[in-house]
Order: sequence, then structure tokens, then C-alpha cells
Amino acid sequence: MEILAFGVQADEKPLIERAFGDHEDVRCLDVFLNEDTAPIAAGYEIVSTSVNADLGADVLEILAAGGTRMVAQRSTGFNNVDLDTAERLGITVARVSYYSPHSVAEFAWALAMAVNRRIVRASIRTRDFDFRLDGLMGRDLHGRTAGVLGTGKIGEAFARIAHGFGMRLLGWDVAENPACAELGMRYVPKDELLARSDLITLHVPLMAETRHLIDAAALKAMRDDAILINSSRGGLVDTAALVGELRAGRFAGVGLDVYEAEAGLFFLDKSLEAVEDDTLARLVTFPNVLVTSHQAYYTEDAVGQIVDTTVRNVLDYREGRRSENVLVPRS
Repeated sequence: MEILAFGVQADEKPLIERAFGDHEDVRCLDVFLNEDTAPIAAGYEIVSTSVNADLGADVLEILAAGGTRMVAQRSTGFNNVDLDTAERLGITVARVSYYSPHSVAEFAWALAMAVNRRIVRASIRTRDFDFRLDGLMGRDLHGRTAGVLGTGKIGEAFARIAHGFGMRLLGWDVAENPACAELGMRYVPKDELLARSDLITLHVPLMAETRHLIDAAALKAMRDDAILINSSRGGLVDTAALVGELRAGRFAGVGLDVYEAEAGLFFLDKSLEAVEDDTLARLVTFPNVLVTSHQAYYTEDAVGQIVDTTVRNVLDYREGRRSENVLVPRS
């Protein structure tokens, strides 16, 4: 029986086809699952989706009507899935609960270094044979303070790199990570972390409690010359409030690999279209802001793990097994 995979990137396709090859037939589509594309899944018992798929109630109703009984999401986050509706419709939902934390942590550091040392601006200048250093001055991170919001596997990996830079470490989470404490991390209230950190990085999941974790008040609490990095979920940051602070000339740098309204934009070529998102259009005009398109996870190692886990989730569904990856069990 063939599986339908939505939102497959060109680099990802051979990994998926090879991983499923010995077990299942798979049809890969580059379009993302939403209300308009959901009818394509008619007749497919199993559908695999990417992080920006729309798995709200309306889409799930269409999938169920077409015979879909399992959704295998190729991501850790599942804030895009209406789990209650899936359970009501008898649709099994599984995710990838773990993949290389180093992929995201290393990319978060790439963003931090790029905005701190003005790498993008410098590269654009040298392409025009402009070799001036005006406006390119950064800061040593050695001896400064890194604030890590969310100290799970990715936050820990980020903290280890920060420790290697010789930075002081502050942490905030619902539970302390002993490995981070061994690095010298001190856990403090969020407001204290924001006020004292030179570099702030977000590594918490997106849920009702964390939406706009970095809101207008949190942004006000940060240092004027702080660096803010978000490689987790766009909804953690109130982007409109962030734009307001940037317009006031605040922050040494902001690196965003995610954006709260990225669905329908990220992973797609919009270069020949009018930009309708005024907030994003304004955001990318700031010289101290770097926006990338949700690529922190996108390494051969991490994507390979994601695909392998997705295959196991499908096989578990076939055999009636249940693992820690199952969000809605088979009815």
C-alpha cells in the first residue's frame, strides 16, 4: 500500500524513498498539506506531513473522508495538529520525538555569530568590492552571558558550545538539567535572565503557555545591545512587538530561523510575488536582523533520523505497536 508524503524538499526526497524502499511504497509531493491539497490524499491510508502542514479540524475531516487512518508527522512539534479531532475521527497521529539536537544548536550559534559579526553585510559588501569595515564591529562573546530559555537536549547542546566560548550561563526551564548545571549554568527567573543576558536563545516547545513567551514586556526587559536568537518556533516571539523595538534602535542583533506566520511562506519560492505580510517585510529590512527559512534542523544527520523514525512509526502502526512517538493511538 502506497504512502503519500506532503511537503517533501528536493534534498529530502531520496532519503525518504530510500528509507521506505524496503518496507513501503511512497509517493512524494512538494506541495504542503492544507485544506486545498488534502483531497489529493483520498485513497491513502497513511499520510506523512512536514512541520508546516495544516492538520486542523477541517483538514482532518477531509483526510478521514478520503480514507486516511494515520498521519506520520516528520517533525517534533505538533502544535499544528488538532489532536482532539484526530482522536474523534479515529486517525492515528505520530511524530518524531527526537533527532540530532546538535543540528539546531549549531545553527542557532551560526545565527548568533552571523548577526554579532555582521557576516551577511560584510559578504554583500565584498561582492561589490567594498572592503570597508565601517559598521561591521562586533563583540567578543567570551566572558559575556548566554541566557538559555529551555534547557532540554537542544538547549543543553547550545549551552555546551557557549561554555566552550567561555561564556557565563543562565538558564530558565520548568525543570533543571543536571548536565547544564555541571557546566556552571545558574537557573534564574525569566525576567532576570532577560535583563542580564548578552545573548538570549529560545529552545522551548510552542504551546498555549509559551506562545509569545517573548512578548512586549519581555523585549522591554532585555538589554538594548542584546542578541536574540529563535530557532525553535515562531510563535514564541511577538513579532509585531519585536519590530517596534527594532524601530526604536534596540538590540545588537536578532537571528530568526522561524516566524509565527511562516505557514504558506517558508519552504516556498515567493520571490516573484508581492509580499502581503507587512510585518515580515518590515522585519527583513533591519540591518541587524537575519531571517532564515526554518532550516536549523536541515542536516543530513537530523533529516536522516527524522525519516528513519517516520518509517518506524509507520511500521509500528501496521503492526499495532505503540511507542513514545504516538500522540493519538490506533483505535
